[in-house]
Amino acid sequence: MVMEGMNNKNLDHEILKLIEAHPEITEKDIASSLSVSEELVKTRIESFKDTRQKILIMGEGSSTPNIKTAFEAENYNVVKFSGGSSALEAVKTERPDLVLLDTGLADIDSFKICEQLRSSSNYWWIPVMVLSERGGAKNWIKAFESGVDDYVTAPFNPVELRARVGMVLRRAQV
Repeated sequence: MVMEGMNNKNLDHEILKLIEAHPEITEKDIASSLSVSEELVKTRIESFKDTRQKILIMGEGSSTPNIKTAFEAENYNVVKFSGGSSALEAVKTERPDLVLLDTGLADIDSFKICEQLRSSSNYWWIPVMVLSERGGAKNWIKAFESGVDDYVTAPFNPVELRARVGMVLRRAQV
């Protein structure tokens, strides 16, 4: 198949078709199959972006590994960030569609992270959910005053958590 003169969108489509059909295919084999340079294939593959919604999980709670796995199974792009001290840097780097904050962050108050996001002209719009092992009105009030969009207490029901995340993400797209 000769791809000379083909635009990038069509070339990308052909590359993806080959990768889907043969997940172990090499860039060299793709280039040979499409009659283009290996460098062009490499450049096009590097330009691909993950279009899944990205969830940034911040914290070290005992349930966060299970939550990460559950959301990956739902086809979300999930990134785990353990520390809180450079949370804004993590948000800047990862550009998430949603931040899940674990209130058990050791090095910073997770509600302060939410306040920092809300006061930032670059990140104020990113929805924030709090995952907490602490319930009660005092914690809920503190969370909502800091600007969180939702607050979920442990034990987490996975079906409810997925539904809440979906609702918050839908609301953010409006």
